[in-house]
Amino acid sequence: MTGSDEDPRVAELRTAVSRLRRELAVHPVEFPDRGIAEDELAALAAMALSGVPEIPRLRRSLLLIAGAIGSVSALASGLAEVRSAVELFGRPPLR
Repeated sequence: MTGSDEDPRVAELRTAVSRLRRELAVHPVEFPDRGIAEDELAALAAMALSGVPEIPRLRRSLLLIAGAIGSVSALASGLAEVRSAVELFGRPPLR
C-alpha cells in the first residue's frame, strides 16, 4: 500500500514507532532492558512496513516495550503514542 491506499492505522503506528525509536536512540541513560525495547520497536517497525500487522503480535510487542521502558519517565510520552497507535487496531478482548 502506498499513498492514499495506506491504512491510516498503519501510518499512525509507523509514525509513533519511529518517534519512540529516535527518542530511545538519543536517551543518554542505559537501563537493563533497553535491548528488548529496541528489538521490539524494530519488530513493530517491520510489521508496519509490511502492511496490516498481526494484532496478537502487535500487542505482545507493546507489552514487552512497556515492561522494558515503562519506568523511564523521559520516554513515557513516546510510549503512550505507540500504545494509542496499537489501540487503533482494536481493544483486546475482555477476559
